[in-house]
Amino acid sequence: MIMLISALLPAVLLWLYIWKKDTQKEPTSQLLRAVAWGVGIILPVALVEKLIGLFLFGEGGAPTTLVGTTAMAFFVAAIPEEGFKLLALHHILKNNPYFDEHFDGIVYAVCIGLGFAAVENVGYVFSQDNWAAVAIARSLLAVPGHYTFAVIMGYYYSVHHFVNRSPWVAVCTLLMPVLAHGTYDALAMSGMVDEYVGGIGFILLVFFCIRMHKRAKAKVLAMVEKDKGLFQG
Repeated sequence: MIMLISALLPAVLLWLYIWKKDTQKEPTSQLLRAVAWGVGIILPVALVEKLIGLFLFGEGGAPTTLVGTTAMAFFVAAIPEEGFKLLALHHILKNNPYFDEHFDGIVYAVCIGLGFAAVENVGYVFSQDNWAAVAIARSLLAVPGHYTFAVIMGYYYSVHHFVNRSPWVAVCTLLMPVLAHGTYDALAMSGMVDEYVGGIGFILLVFFCIRMHKRAKAKVLAMVEKDKGLFQG
């Protein structure tokens, strides 16, 4: 039970933060539906990642260069995961009558992203002997990482829906979270090259995460302010 709580708590706390920021609360059934989609895409994502990994590195193969780890970060992890999250978000919000505020894009994207991250985190925590250290590390980096990727995706999805229908904004809905996710994973995977490269990569990862969270917070506040202006008007 302690292991399960330690795996799920970071996602729950981040979700509560977003839920409290939403001044016009979404129906619970819609939020649970979004979380369920985040959980449900895990299996197809895992299958696609496995197939891409086999194509790039072969059976049991692993990259040993920065080029290889970066390719794994983007093509095996970031693109499939963010692509399926976007498909889930589009499915939930297409013709959804409750999608009537700028902040809603972030709310639903975060539900999907944290649903995905919570189950992924359970898998990591329960598969490691040093589960406590894994749980702490992932609660500080990996789960908040999925949260920030979701905020970025939801932000651009809402901008495209409510503000700017340009093709570039539509592309950014996937491109920006993929760039953030791929960069995060590339730095996190740099230790596969050697311990010195991994040490430098970890330092850069911490700074990158701090920067990414600041940008995510700014996007959250920007959308909250847009909705305040909408209701005041």
